[in-house]
Order: sequence, then structure tokens, then C-alpha cells
Amino acid sequence: MWLKPEEILLKNALKLWVTEKGNEYFVLQRRRGYGEGGGGLTGLLVGTLDTMLDSTSKVAPFRILHQTPDSQIYWSIACGGTKEEINQHWEWLEKNLMRTLSVFDSSDDITSFVQGKIRGLIAEEGKVSGVQEDDPEKFREALLRFEKWFDLPQKEKLVTYYSCSYWRGRVPCQGWLYLSTNFLSFYSYLLGSEVKLVVSWNEIWRLEKTSNVILTESIHVLANGEDHYFSMFLHLSETFLIMEQLADYSIKRLFDKETFQEEPSLSDPLQITKRGLETNARNEQFRAFFRLPKEENLLEVYESFLWVPFSHYNTLGKICLSESYLCFASQDGSQCHVIIPMREVIGVEKPDRSSRALTVCVRGKRALRFSEVRDFDRLSNAINRRCGMTASPQHSASTEGIRRECQNLINHFEDNPEEVAMMVGQKESSKAVSNEALMTVFHPQDAENLDAKMLKEKMKEQSWNIHFSEYGRGTSMFCTKKTRDLIVRGVPEALRGELWMLFSGAVNDMAINPGYYSEIVDQSLGTSTLATDEIERDLHRSLPEHPAFQSDTGISALRRVLTAYAYRNPKIGYCQAMNILTSVLLLYAKEEEAFWLLVAICERMLPDYFNRRIIGALVDQAVFEELIRMHLTQLTEHMTDLTFFSSVSLSWFLTLFISVLPIESAVNVVDCFFYDGIKAILQLGLAVLDYNMEGLISSNDDAEAVTILSKFFDNVTNKDSPLPQTVQQNSVGNNDKASSLSKVDISDLIKEAYEKYGDMKSEEVERMRKRNKLYVIQTLEDTTKQNVLRVVSQEVKFNPSQLDNLYALFKRQHFLSCYWTMNSPVLLHHDPSLAYLEQYQLGFHQFRLLFTLLEPWSLCSGNDALFLWAFRLLDENQDGLVNFKEFCCALDILYSGTFTTKLKFLFKLHQPPVSDLPEDGVIRKSPERGKGKVDLQAYLKQWQDEILKKEESIKDLPRINQAQFIQFSKTLYNLFHGDPEEESLYRAVARVTSLLLRMEEVGRRLQEPTSPQKSTTSPTQAALEGALLDREACSTPERSSDTPSATITLEAGSIPQEVEWSFAFEQILASLLNEPVLVRFFERPVDIQARLDHAKGAQLKAKTNK
Repeated sequence: MWLKPEEILLKNALKLWVTEKGNEYFVLQRRRGYGEGGGGLTGLLVGTLDTMLDSTSKVAPFRILHQTPDSQIYWSIACGGTKEEINQHWEWLEKNLMRTLSVFDSSDDITSFVQGKIRGLIAEEGKVSGVQEDDPEKFREALLRFEKWFDLPQKEKLVTYYSCSYWRGRVPCQGWLYLSTNFLSFYSYLLGSEVKLVVSWNEIWRLEKTSNVILTESIHVLANGEDHYFSMFLHLSETFLIMEQLADYSIKRLFDKETFQEEPSLSDPLQITKRGLETNARNEQFRAFFRLPKEENLLEVYESFLWVPFSHYNTLGKICLSESYLCFASQDGSQCHVIIPMREVIGVEKPDRSSRALTVCVRGKRALRFSEVRDFDRLSNAINRRCGMTASPQHSASTEGIRRECQNLINHFEDNPEEVAMMVGQKESSKAVSNEALMTVFHPQDAENLDAKMLKEKMKEQSWNIHFSEYGRGTSMFCTKKTRDLIVRGVPEALRGELWMLFSGAVNDMAINPGYYSEIVDQSLGTSTLATDEIERDLHRSLPEHPAFQSDTGISALRRVLTAYAYRNPKIGYCQAMNILTSVLLLYAKEEEAFWLLVAICERMLPDYFNRRIIGALVDQAVFEELIRMHLTQLTEHMTDLTFFSSVSLSWFLTLFISVLPIESAVNVVDCFFYDGIKAILQLGLAVLDYNMEGLISSNDDAEAVTILSKFFDNVTNKDSPLPQTVQQNSVGNNDKASSLSKVDISDLIKEAYEKYGDMKSEEVERMRKRNKLYVIQTLEDTTKQNVLRVVSQEVKFNPSQLDNLYALFKRQHFLSCYWTMNSPVLLHHDPSLAYLEQYQLGFHQFRLLFTLLEPWSLCSGNDALFLWAFRLLDENQDGLVNFKEFCCALDILYSGTFTTKLKFLFKLHQPPVSDLPEDGVIRKSPERGKGKVDLQAYLKQWQDEILKKEESIKDLPRINQAQFIQFSKTLYNLFHGDPEEESLYRAVARVTSLLLRMEEVGRRLQEPTSPQKSTTSPTQAALEGALLDREACSTPERSSDTPSATITLEAGSIPQEVEWSFAFEQILASLLNEPVLVRFFERPVDIQARLDHAKGAQLKAKTNK
């Protein structure tokens, strides 16, 4: 059967295949252990492994690979179960493709053609067979097995499942891998041995495809410090894609909410499907490649040829259609691509039906001719529908109607001039917005006096004008290798703003949002927030040496852009380095264009960069470290710890080298960034380290290495820059030693970066980003945990291992409230910008579940009121949430406290706070950056109060009244349920209670000497002692162990309220200390580790049964 072409990893893999025949482009191989010869020991091993496999995962014994002569990459294109079947495929290739492939000059074109042809064959076979991809009956059977084996909550949504092998040591366990919304699960049962694995997606540190000596390809999962390997998938790439999407979805939803954008297909965790995840992955890749707004989704794909006028040939590629764009990319993705906004399309023609061709007419008297489009009628109708166009006569009528409407509007305003004034007045509030780039204001070009640099600048402009005449100009321009070559040489000053807008996709954002910037400026100016305070502080630190930012014109424009963006995106608000980027954007782009460029950078090109944790920058630094190990092996051998490069390169990524290079050189880097994205920054970083390799290797410490790099950047120049010396930055290293160093031209450095590292593909960079993002976020989470444990360990007696286990249970309980809903109050109010202790907290319902599993005495069992009182007691700031420190301090008292501290906790538990618990979702939270100001005085006062807070004395505790004392007595009885000394404990409590009541009665009478003595026993005492005597009379060892909680049925309302009375804590403590059996019970040590192990195993079931 034909296979979708997939790259085969042969490096470091055991030779499990024998080549049967081959030619210049294809290889037919037989798997060892099949056919003639058997293959010896290797063949026996391979045959044994294949015998163990499930029928759906067995590897076919024959396969065909494609390889070009000058490439080491192989692509699997066919497989067969018999020699006859694979030979049929081989003969077809020799007969139909060999002669065609000899025509191509480039190996990339050969591979692209073969892949396109094989995909076409697969599509044709699929139409003939008509087999459905998903079998509902089999999926239902798998769902039943999933629910039976793993006992997860019924809400848990199974997405898909695969047959595979799970490696335990060197032994594979054949079984089934189940991928659900929140868990990765594996089950195997072989020869009486059961293997069961359940891992939460939010616990995964690494997820990657690997290969080694035994396994050709496998999926490696690192979670909770353990490595898990899964192999022998029938569709490994598909499996890995789904796993990657689920892990990324979990990370975004639970950890990285600052930039989480809800996808329609992923908005509800209970409705996630395999198809939805695959669609989301395609949409992300589509938007990233073509730099489109986040609202665009890939709707249809057509294979076709595009006539390239400047090269005079047809290039094979794919047409990608979204709601508002028609995009084309050649087969290898780098040779040619073009983006056509539907708003620019004026017509679609079908000149030649025999060649299945259509021509798309674009504004500016340009047309793009597509041919060999399989379903060109459907594509034509789709384009017409999205452009709001129909057939030519109707289109002409529509145009005529618009013309008439415009004329009517003009006549109306001529008759009503006051309305014109009214409309002009609406825009006056935004008239301060600058409509010119600052460079044109502060450095206008003198067309008459042209020096050598200006002549070279004009030559660059002429080169670009020739390029525009051949490739087009504006949004529908062809982007090719020649375009990149011009970018590397440097963009002319006059065209820089236009090209930045085009290559970043910001031009499309601005076109579909007319008037948005003016409106948001009007709304944001005058607001006072934390973001605006930070902006004001940094305004004069943004390129202070440039004349544009030494005047009010530049400062005001910078203020408006930054304030408008903080207002637009309060989750980011304002972050340092945004001022530096924006100031450079304002030099070459109009103010509104600079705003949309900033939007493109923060929300699309550098995701997650500009927030409190700068996750995006940390991820790209991890990618940078990985690339250093791959390309600069000499450096890694000398410096095994690459964290130095992470610290020194942070500013490179955050400011696109603007903070370390002179402005006239840095803008060339920005040119490349807007065309190639983060790939350009990574390439340049490698080139900088490579250029300074000798100095870095000979350096003795980090400080010396930093000095070497700083001096290098000081000596980077731009010999072609037409900017005057008043605009150019002065080199920091203008001393004798610095001047003795050789100068490096930025164009040469960028050219070297592209020559040495330009083969790096953007798709591979994105894969590396995803792979490292898991590790970076989990590292940040681990840092948070260590900080929390360091603070809490000073307050409690738990050892480090116990505290670590408690944190894991607490954090998991937090997530259990978030797994199956998007509207969990705990999830909605989780804010990574909060202090470490406040990042993970429990609401009342989560607290009750976890406290039940960990409390040593069944303290609150069956009594919701006590749970509520305990929650209020621990919630010191009364925000409706309990943090980890508050939770641990309570458990520490119950586990390790003295008799007095435990009794004091129980005593305070029966004094409910006056305030009510807020409803779920109505809790205090920190103000969002960009929206509200932080009350620093309140925080300082709270901090001072915590420092000066003294330990609470038992004399400070208020007295408890009648109802509270009765509930306190009932709680004591409940503690003894199932205890071997239950009867002795009961009698001790009865004696203490009776004694306290008599003492209170005597004290009350001493205070009232004139009152007549009617009785020696008060009604309250009689009622309580009667209840106690009834319990004593009916209690046998059997009954007392069955119904201890029913010992006192007396409620506060049943007591005659003739006189109010109360008890102090000292009275209760002194009375209980006289009962040794009670003291032994409270001071009895508790097996903490056993309780933790029990809670770990029962935590998920407790949620399931809730």
C-alpha cells in the first residue's frame, strides 16, 4: 500500500532491513527475519518482536524508500505484506516516474514531486475504497475498556487510542495507549502481568521523538522524574502530533493563561476530539507560516501549479484558502510564496477548462494564473463567495450601484455642510496622532547633496524598485529567495517601514481594523494604571541619544503607542524592552503602523515574551542552547554549562539585538527578523558566538566572556548607513584598546549567519519551541515549588520529603477542580504574577476533599459545618481561598502539635468567624496589569503586621458559649470513633464535661448571692448530663463502636435559655489535663507517610465519587 511520505530516522538505528533492489531514486527493502536467509540472530530478534505485536501495529516486512542522489534523507512511500505486492508498487514507480524525475535539476524538486504524486495516489485509493477513518463501534469498545481499566472520572474525555509497546527497562510490554483530555494512560496485560500507567499532561517535562540502538523510532515522555518510552506505532507521527497538542493545550489552559486564546474546537475540555486537535495544529502552522491574524483558519487546500512570471515556469505547490486570504506556497515552502487578501481580489476567470486553470485578478492590474487545480470550479466559487462577487454582469451592476450610492452621499453632504463639520469634529480628539515616521521628520533626505553613502542608498532603492516591477508590490507580492537576498543586503531607509508592515503581516491587521488605533488612543489617554506609571518611568530611557526622543514629538508618540497597547492587552500591559522596540518602530513607521507592528511582535512573532515570566524568551533561549550543541561543538566541549549563554543572550532576544548594537546596525537585524522571524535572531546569535569562538574558549570566567562579547558588539558597524553622526550611536569602546580591534560590518555578519546556518527551517524551530516550552514551564513551576517549600518549612515540622508530597497533593487538588471545566473559580483566578504562596490555592470544595484524606482523626467527617468552620479558620485574609502555607500549618498542628496546640485548634474551630464565605468566583484577586493600580501602602501595612504579629496567647482566646461548647463536646466524641480506648475516652470526656458544668453553675451562683436556691443543678447541666448518662447506659463495646457520633443528640436550641453561660479555654485545658487517657490520645504519634500514601492513591477516586 502507498504511504503518506514520512521521513525515516536511520541514524544510530539497528539495521533491521536488508536492501533487495535499488536505483538512483528508490530503494526496496526487506525486514530481517522474513524471506530467504532468516537474518541470523538479528533476524530472530526482529521476528520475535514482530510476533509480540498486535495485528494493528505489526511492521510490514517490505517497504520502498525514496532518496535523492545528493541527500542522506530517506522517505517511506510504500509498504507491503508480500513480495508480490511490493513488486507491483516497484514496477509502477519504474514505469511511471523514473523518466519524469530525470528532467528535474534540483533534488528538492524531485522529492517534492514524488511526495505530491504519492499523496495523489493515496487520495485516489481513498475515494475508491470509501473506508471511514474512525470506526464508532471500535471506539465505543475502547472507551469501555478505558473506563474499566483506569477508573477515571466519567467526565474525562477519551480523544483517541493506539496500539504500541511500552518499554520497562529492556523489556517491551505490548498494550494500548489511551490519550484523553487530561491524562496519558497505558494498559498492558501479558502472561499474568498487568502494567498500568496514568500520567497527567500537566506533569510532563519532556515530550519528543527519539531513536536509539534498539528502537528505530519511539516517543519519549519525561514526567515526575521518570522516563517512559513508547514505540512500534503504526502511525507514529500522527500519535506524536496528538500528544503534542494535548500537552500544549494543558500547559496553556492550566499554567500559561496570560496568552491562552480559546480555539472554538478546544474551548470546552469535555468536547475535545482528535479531529479538532489536528485541525488546530494545521491552523497554527498555517497562520505562523503566512503571518496571518489569529482569527484566520485553514478551510481548504488545493494542489496546483502557479505560473511564476519572473522565472517563466510553473511551480508546484498548494493553495491554502482561509476566511479572508488566498495563499500559495511552493512545495518546499521556501522557493516562493504569496499572500492575497480577498479584499484585493477583483475577479476570477476560468480561461482553460482542459488544463483546469483559473486566473485570479488582483488590484494593481496584476493576475495570478493557477493550473492543474483538481477541483478548480469549487475553488473559483469559494473565492467568489468570499469576495462577495458573482458573475460579471451582476458584478458590474453591483459596482454601478455603489457608484450611485457614493454620488448620493456626496450630494447629501453638499446640501448639509453642518454634518461634515460634525464628522470632522469626531476625529479632532485623535488629531495629535503622528502621520509621519520620526526618521523623516528628524532626518529628511537631501535629494540635491548626495554623498557616496546616499548614492549607495539610492542604488538599493533602485534594486527594490526593479524587484517590485517583477515580483509585485504590496500585500500580493511574491516572496522568493531573491527577496531574502535583498533583505540580507539591507533595506533602504525609505522602504523600511513599508516592508516591515508587509513581512510581519501588520499591514493586514491595520487594513481590517480601520480607525481602531485612533479610538483606543482616545480611550486610553488620561487613564492611570500600574502600566502607565511604568511607561512614564521608561519613556526617557528609550533611545535617549536619538534626537527624535529628545523632543516632545517622539516622546508623545511613544507614550501613545505604549499606552494604547497596554489598554488593548491588559494581560501583558507593559513590559520592559517594549519601549526600546517601539521607539525603533516609530523611527521608520507611522504611529498607527508602529502600533500594529508592536501587536504583531507581541502577539504573533514573539509569543509569551512580554509578560512577568518572559516564558517565550526563556523557551527561545533553550532552543538557542540546543542549537549551540548542534552547531558549535567546539564551544560546548569547552563550556559544558551553557546557562551562561542563556543569561547573556536574554537581551538579544527581548530587544532583537537593539540594546547591544548601534541603532544603524540593529535595524538591519530587525529587517531580517520581520522576514524570517525568530530564526533570524537564532542564526545571528550562532554567528556571533562562532565569530568570537577563540576568545570565548580561552576566557577564564564568565566576566571575561561577557567583556569579549561587549567589545565585539561595540565594533559592529554599518558602513552603508546614510544616517548622520548625530543619529548614529557612539561606540562605547572608543578607547585605544577597543579601537585596535577590527571592525565588523553588520551586513557581512548577517550574510555569514545565513550562509552557515540558513539551512535551518522555520518548521524545525517551531518544533523545538514546542518541545522546550514544556521543560521551561515545568522548570519555572519547580522554582515556584522550591520557594514555597523554603518559606513553609520554617513554619512546620514536616521533613522535606513529606512537604514535597504535600505540595504535590495540594497542587493536584487545585488542578482537579480545573480539569473538566473552563469556568472553575480557582482556574480563572490563578495568576502567575501573584506571590509564590498565592499561585495555587483551594476553594472550599477542593479543601474539603483534600482535608478529608489527610486529617488524622476524621475530625470533620459527616459534618459540613465543621468543614466550613475549619476553612474559615485557615482563610486568614478571608478571600475565599486557602493557600499551601495555611493548609500545611493546620495539618502540622494536627500531626505534630502539642496537646495544648491541638486543643487550641479544636477550641478555635468552634468559634466561626463573623464574615460569610464568599460565593465561588467572588474572591479577591490582584489587579490586572494595565487595568488597576496596586495599593502599595496596603501591601506594606500587611507585611508590617505579619512581621510584628505575636504568638497568640491562650488568654487572648475568647470564651465559647453554650451552643459552641455542646458542639465542641460532640466533636471530641467523634474523634474517638474506632479507637481501641474509645470507652475510656468517652468516660473521661463525660467526667470533664460534668465537672465543667458544675464549676460554671457554682461560679454563677457565687456571682448572684441573693438569688433563691431552687435547685442544685441547672437545666443546662441536667440536660447535658442526662444525654451523657443515656449514652453510658446503652453503650456496649459493639454499639459504641458502631454509633459514636450519636452520643449527644442535644442541640443548642433544646437547652432552656434561662441564663447565658460560657467557658474559657484555660478551664477546658485544665480539666482535660487531669485525664491521662485524653492526653495520651492527643499526643499519640501519627504515621504521616502512611496518610500521604493513602491520599495519593485515593485523591483521584475521591474526586470521581464526588
